[in-house]
Amino acid sequence: METHAHIPYLRELVVFLIAAGVIVPVLHRLRISPVLGYLVIGALIGPFGLGRLAGAWPWLGHVVITDLDGVKALAELGVVFLLFMIGLELSIERLWSMRRLVFGLGSLQILASGLVIGLIAWGFGNTPRASIVLGACLALSSTAIVMQLLIEGRRIGTMVGRSSFSILLMQDLAVVPILFLVGVLGARTGGNVGLDLVLAIGKAVLVILAIYLVGRMVLRPLMRLVAQAHSPEMFMAAILLTVIGTAAITGAAGLSMALGAFLAGLLLAETEFRHEVEIDIAPFKGLMLGLFFMSVGMGIDYRMIAAEPLWIIGSVFGLYLVKSLITAGLCLAFGLPRHTALETGLLLGEGGEFAFVVVGLAMSLGLIGGDVGQFMLIVAGLSMVATPLVARFATRLANAVEKRAAAEAVPATQRQIEGIEGHVVLAGFGRVGRTLGDMLDEQSIPYLAIDGDPGTVHRAREAKKRVFYGDASRVEMLNRVRADTAAAIVVTTDAPDAIERIVHAAHSLFPDVPIYARARDTLQARRLMAAGATLAVPETVEASLQLAGRVLQGFGLPDESVNRLIEQQRRLLEPTNPNHPPGFAVLR
Repeated sequence: METHAHIPYLRELVVFLIAAGVIVPVLHRLRISPVLGYLVIGALIGPFGLGRLAGAWPWLGHVVITDLDGVKALAELGVVFLLFMIGLELSIERLWSMRRLVFGLGSLQILASGLVIGLIAWGFGNTPRASIVLGACLALSSTAIVMQLLIEGRRIGTMVGRSSFSILLMQDLAVVPILFLVGVLGARTGGNVGLDLVLAIGKAVLVILAIYLVGRMVLRPLMRLVAQAHSPEMFMAAILLTVIGTAAITGAAGLSMALGAFLAGLLLAETEFRHEVEIDIAPFKGLMLGLFFMSVGMGIDYRMIAAEPLWIIGSVFGLYLVKSLITAGLCLAFGLPRHTALETGLLLGEGGEFAFVVVGLAMSLGLIGGDVGQFMLIVAGLSMVATPLVARFATRLANAVEKRAAAEAVPATQRQIEGIEGHVVLAGFGRVGRTLGDMLDEQSIPYLAIDGDPGTVHRAREAKKRVFYGDASRVEMLNRVRADTAAAIVVTTDAPDAIERIVHAAHSLFPDVPIYARARDTLQARRLMAAGATLAVPETVEASLQLAGRVLQGFGLPDESVNRLIEQQRRLLEPTNPNHPPGFAVLR
């Protein structure tokens, strides 16, 4: 070992790789969530687990991790890469379409949860300053754990995924004012706090705008230059520079590093390199997140749990109860269905990784006593460890509530569905789905639509449209709209992961029913065709063809010639399904 003594954290790295490469796969085969597996392993090999026995049995020193500072510094990169991957899945347009949930629901969740938790802390004898700090930091949930669980379950595109992500994104944005608030409370200055807070938020907004504007001008040419070198190493270096560099800029400006990585993901999502970046960066994200989850498990001092088991366990339950009730209630107020509100509330009931930063800072400034700080860190850590189990329970409970609601709604909708056949099933009733529905109505072709947005469904029902709330990838929902007797299934939703889930489910259940799907680009269109879609139409291709047609008509070409040219180009650009011969009839 002496020859490698200069490599920092070598032993810790070897222990982690053993856990990631051997132990976690074994737990996964036993149907144990990888997130829970990392948390449990971290608790076992950490300084408060087997690390406590290393003094009595020196050989244990080779298989435990006692230096948490170095591990946590590296583990923070896991959250950075996770937010970067989430940014890649979004776009500025989709993010703007979620503004009501992000800024409305997310802001209210932080304010309401922080106020109630702060009042409870004050009621237990904490000072007003300490109560404000505890309320602010415990109102936030764990972005890393919740988003990883949603990704594992392929539920980012569901209503639960969108509502949870919206709240978590607003929580990341709240990092700046909360850190500023802790600094002001710790400094005990008599200056104009309101003005200072406005200036701090203004600075944060300027930093975000500068990153976005400069990134849009610089990033695409830079990535093209690197890609022309045809060097995988240079391409990977450019990706890592983009992720870590942007995170470092926001970190230096007092913002969350994860927020900077999210901005970098949004910028790259608008380029043609998005899918290649996703593939290249995925292993880094998985390993770093695993290290982060292990570091959370390592940080729990089980001696304190043994000293005050009832108070700590009661506090964990209390934290979940308060936050879950507030979050679920706000979701209901924003029009989300009961089962979605219930699952979202339970999913976000835990404390978050940001609590460790805020409580540590507050302890160093003397705002919170050492005993209280350690107690709350244990509560936050245990709530995060419990999250995978709570999430599993929440999904089952939400499914039961949804089935009950569906059973109650059967008499009201049965007349519209009973005996229907030869109809079209529309999976999604947004802009594209509504347009297609109007065209089907004009031709007197019956259809039944499914949409996951309760507001969209409510407006459509008021307009006497045959639209039902639900997840079109679920067997029960497809059976409910008689997809087995349908003439076609058309997937018009705009969420890429949801599109693929629906196509997979529909083709596996009803292989003889034609499936027509909307795709974001040609790459996704090929994946959908391979999954069983009869036809997948890329948005970018159709938009460019229609635009080209109008331009050619403007030059005076006859309509027949324009239509022939467009159809020829469409046949060249569209992927073909090996299960269907070319030239088959399609719905357009």
